[in-house]
Amino acid sequence: MWVSVSQANFHRILDLWSADVENEPPMFGWLCNNAPCYPETLGLKTNVSIRNDGLRPAILLEPTDHPFAVDQRNGISLAKVEELVSALLPHH
Repeated sequence: MWVSVSQANFHRILDLWSADVENEPPMFGWLCNNAPCYPETLGLKTNVSIRNDGLRPAILLEPTDHPFAVDQRNGISLAKVEELVSALLPHH
C-alpha cells in the first residue's frame, strides 16, 4: 500500500529511516491506492509510524466503519484470507 504524507513528514521519514525512533509520534497520511476485494480505499485517512532497523513504516487506518479499516483493526478469518487469495491469484 502507498500513503501520501506532507513534504515535511516525507523528509522526516527519510531523516529517521535508520535511526532509533521509539518515541516518534505517528504522522498523518492518505491511502493512495485501492485494496483489492474492498470498497474504494483510495483517500482513507491513515497514521504512519516510523519503525526501527530500516523497516518500512507501519500504516494504520483511522478507526472507521470502512470494511478495510475494520478488518485491519479486528483481523480476518481464514475464510476471508482464502477469498482474498482466490481473487488475487491468476485463474487458469
